[in-house]
Amino acid sequence: MTRRKMNFVMVSVMALPPMFSQAAEPEVTAPQVVQALEGTFGVHQGERRNHTKGTCASGEFIGTAEAEKYSRSALFSGKAVPVVARFSLAGGNPHAPDVAKSPRGMALQFKLPQGQLHQMSMLNTPMFGAASPKTFLDLTLAQRPDPATGKPDPEKLKAFKAAHPDNLAQAQYLAGHNPPDSYAHSAYFGIHTFKFIDIHDKVTPVRWRFVPQGGERPLSDKALKTVGADFLEKGLIDATAKQPVRWDMLVAVGQPGDPRDDPTQPWPVERPEFKAGTLTITSASPQKGAACETVNFDPMVMADGIAPTNDPVLRFRSQAYAVSFGKRLSGQ
Repeated sequence: MTRRKMNFVMVSVMALPPMFSQAAEPEVTAPQVVQALEGTFGVHQGERRNHTKGTCASGEFIGTAEAEKYSRSALFSGKAVPVVARFSLAGGNPHAPDVAKSPRGMALQFKLPQGQLHQMSMLNTPMFGAASPKTFLDLTLAQRPDPATGKPDPEKLKAFKAAHPDNLAQAQYLAGHNPPDSYAHSAYFGIHTFKFIDIHDKVTPVRWRFVPQGGERPLSDKALKTVGADFLEKGLIDATAKQPVRWDMLVAVGQPGDPRDDPTQPWPVERPEFKAGTLTITSASPQKGAACETVNFDPMVMADGIAPTNDPVLRFRSQAYAVSFGKRLSGQ
């Protein structure tokens, strides 16, 4: 083939219309997922499309010398790092009942020196409910209310479960555990595997969780029926008005063979673990007009010393958060 013909072929391939390049496109796009959330939960202008119901909080984090051995992040300098926090319920319903057996979230923005930020978005389940964005999309679609009943179609939910075994572990966990009686009495899990990088560039795979110093306290079966639909926000505001609420950050060290790119698979409980720091929440408030309201808690925002893995769900969350955030900024 002559150079002229080769150049023509290259230009022609580059100029192919979109329908010929779809094979290179992601299986699921962030706008698709956000639109699915809107279709299932409705559009609430200016609000997050997921974890819509939430409460703002603030405090500080102090890292440990033990964590500094594994990560050079300023998060573990031993100095107090200001924190903007948000506690929330999963789903796009701003009026979701606090007794629902759905995930709770804790999102943190750490304000490091020299304007650096580090962010975490965690759940109170040890695993996520999707190994790929496609599973999350399909679950959101399966949960869409039937216009005739106002509830999800049981047959669609049954079909979803049969087609997506990666959702089973989290679904079983939620069904078998009552929700916490307070945001302050719940552990929160980073879900994904991350990389700690030390001063010598040594990389250690890790997973973390935040464990409440006051202990975990699930609602009793009786309280589930009597406590009401909106107790979590007031409970956190009242608790922090009396005294600070604290969590210890515990970090598990991965071993060869541990899953690194699948958030639906927890690591074995016997993995070595160390205390990386303590989070102290000193105040809480309704989110309207508070510091957390305008924060996009993208978990891919990381300062030097902590890095992501190739987990497709972790990386996709960043894209979906950006679409939702853009809509919020524009008042949609």
